Amino acid sequence: MITRYRFGTPIETDTVPRKPDPATGPVRHLAVHLPGEPVTASEQEKPGGEAVNPSRGEAGPAANKQADKLFFTCPLREADIVYGLGEQMGGINKRNAVYTSRCMDNDLHTEDRRSLYSAHNFLVVHDTARGGRTFGAFVDCAGIVTFDVGETRRDELVITLDDPDADLYLIEGADPADVVRQFRQLIGQSYIPPKWAFGYQQSRWGYRTEEDFRDVAERYRTARIPLDALYMDIDYMDDYESFTVSPERFPHFDQLVSEMRAQGVHLVPIIDAGIKVKPGYRVYDEGVAQNRFCKDEKGEDFVCGVWPGHCHFVDVLDPDNRRWFGEQYRALLDRGIDGFWNDMNEPSIFYTEERLAEAYALVDELRNGELDLTTYFAMKDAFGALSNNPADYRLFYHTVNGRRVRHDKVHNLYGYNLSRAAGEAFERLSPDKRILLFSRSSMIGMHRVSGIWTGDNMAWWSHLRLAVCQMPNIQMCGFLYTGSDLGGFGSDTDEELMVRWLEFAAFVPLMRNHSASPRAQELDCFTCTDTMRRIVELRYALIPYLYSEFVKAALAGDLYFKPLSFVYGDNGRTERVEDQLMVGESIMIAPVVEQNARGRYVYLPEPMRMVRFRALDDYDVADLAAGDHWVDLALNELAIFIRPGHLVPLAQPAQTTRDMDFTHLRVLANVGAGETAAYTLYDDDGYTRAIDVPEHFHTVTVENGAASCPTKHMELF
Repeated sequence: MITRYRFGTPIETDTVPRKPDPATGPVRHLAVHLPGEPVTASEQEKPGGEAVNPSRGEAGPAANKQADKLFFTCPLREADIVYGLGEQMGGINKRNAVYTSRCMDNDLHTEDRRSLYSAHNFLVVHDTARGGRTFGAFVDCAGIVTFDVGETRRDELVITLDDPDADLYLIEGADPADVVRQFRQLIGQSYIPPKWAFGYQQSRWGYRTEEDFRDVAERYRTARIPLDALYMDIDYMDDYESFTVSPERFPHFDQLVSEMRAQGVHLVPIIDAGIKVKPGYRVYDEGVAQNRFCKDEKGEDFVCGVWPGHCHFVDVLDPDNRRWFGEQYRALLDRGIDGFWNDMNEPSIFYTEERLAEAYALVDELRNGELDLTTYFAMKDAFGALSNNPADYRLFYHTVNGRRVRHDKVHNLYGYNLSRAAGEAFERLSPDKRILLFSRSSMIGMHRVSGIWTGDNMAWWSHLRLAVCQMPNIQMCGFLYTGSDLGGFGSDTDEELMVRWLEFAAFVPLMRNHSASPRAQELDCFTCTDTMRRIVELRYALIPYLYSEFVKAALAGDLYFKPLSFVYGDNGRTERVEDQLMVGESIMIAPVVEQNARGRYVYLPEPMRMVRFRALDDYDVADLAAGDHWVDLALNELAIFIRPGHLVPLAQPAQTTRDMDFTHLRVLANVGAGETAAYTLYDDDGYTRAIDVPEHFHTVTVENGAASCPTKHMELF
């Protein structure tokens, strides 16, 4: 059951396509503190779970909170698990930390980070004790939201809104999986990319010329490593101007696109949010002439510094401006591009002239003196605080429904609406063909038109484990097409970390190797290239299953990645396992995420069949009982665990998804003698937008030791 409560007059976010009518009764499970009310240190619940408003008498330690904010509080019991909040630090269970939904460009993802690039204001509170309550809360608002999930007080959840205007959705369900399904139905269907976007993708901030791309493609072909996409970072642009191509570095761009397409390789350029201030640059000239940019307090086009130097931001909160910005993608679509990644769209601000002047003034003041402890750090902090300074987000304005709104009040809507502009444009400009699109910044609602990646991670083992934990929570918030930069974006990766990350990424929808580290991490750069090639080949062999489970999850409003407890319930163990995930209906994975490990303990909630691969045709099989097992996993071994009565269709890998045969498949099965099992395989042409049609669903059956399908050729693996 979903109930909506309205507080104040929130700005419409378009996150929920069809809003239920607001309720007028009490808010269940959460206590509400309106601006100006005292806030008690803890809350009590009435019988039946209805929360009471705080006492208006003497307030507890939390009473001195700002009066213009809106608070929701909820007691947390020892047995409570808290899921959700999407792209954040920490584990699958979000207990005992503070998270802030403020889209931030921050490349140091350490454990104390409260904000990353996205704002995903949905969580699930689940009491694992017998008969405990389970509910979800979604805060639909344009501003900044902070979730104190038991860090300040272990027994209390406090949700704080910087502005007291929001729609609150409370979702009651039988269990966390039920709550998430209801929420996903509420917010609408997730974006489905083309099938080639499930192939291996190579990127690097450092490919600068046409020959760089030809060289990487040739190296992958020589090493026989499958490859479906190469990424173009900011150096492909002319003077860092979005929607342009450098005529010096890419003099034969159209020919390059055609060459790569002939090999089955898609070029995917980056699009940055900042529009360079430069007369003669078409996008800038049109934007100024047509009044498309955000304004400063004086009503002039707001100026800040990003990659190109001085930039403007398109006011994409205005529908007409959003349509205009979306039309800019035509320039590259018309040249054969069919995939994009939107970046710097939090929006990222390197500096403003106001902040820069303050820093320069401090330098001038200190120039002729001796720097001591105080003055040295004052100068260091002045320049360190230039980038993404909260004060700068109060310097410019949007037009929302005809009225001027300061940016910080709607900050989290920006990246969402910039990618929304692209997604809506693709529906007009490419009505029959799916376009790959994913973004760095996001808010729930954008999931209908785009995927996301998790930004500038590092080549750290802790970030491999973080990627495992992030996947299900991000998908709970609607973003099924997601992934992290495998191998790490920053810092130097090593061969062992790269192999283990590949073994996990083999199951992640967005399998992209992207880095800016001094050490090159294309897969042919390592001594164990053969091992890496075999892992990528396994990924391609699994695409029939992975693509099928992804599309079915999108259509059903379900998850592709699930915590174990979403499938097996609470048995005292599953809710505590954070480094094993369910992948679709048939597979459990238990990736190795520890340095120098040559195996790991694996918990099986039920008997499973382990298939341990060294290559597609080099594997061993073991039937394991429910319980704990030590599983040996050499560096070149990848294991999957198949549930009883379940099937996993496989294809013969090829150098690209385009070259694969999806009509002749093999089937991995965990089916006992005399038993029958069936699997619904989703398969389409991978390009057209017609998806949910009957002929794309195929029934695969295993019976009496044989596999069959009326529409495809099947054999047992």
